[in-house]
Amino acid sequence: MTPALPLWLDVLVSVLILAGAGVALTASIGLLTLPSFFKRMHPPATVATLGCWCILLGALAYFSWHDGTPMLRLLLIALFMATTVPITSIFLLRAALFRARRAGENVPANLSGPQPDTTGSGKSS
Repeated sequence: MTPALPLWLDVLVSVLILAGAGVALTASIGLLTLPSFFKRMHPPATVATLGCWCILLGALAYFSWHDGTPMLRLLLIALFMATTVPITSIFLLRAALFRARRAGENVPANLSGPQPDTTGSGKSS
């Protein structure tokens, strides 16, 4: 028979799970309503880190109490998400920025300095 959760732990788990779900809902709405790819990239990165951490910490508290041992694999999942999501977002944004520059769209200038001319016009950008 499983032991009943104390009230304080039940409230903590509920708040963490609801906070994670609220962050996920907010990010989903932002993903659907923001106009450009560059603006739409921020909400999923936020939900994957903040929302995931809230839900995983709630699950960690619940299952650690329920099983009597710490569920450290949940912390490994959170650590993996916290390291891979920002890196993946940066790679996606850099690829999109490169494509937008090549297409001649109005995007921020390259901060690395002038790039060599690839068009053959003899001018550097």
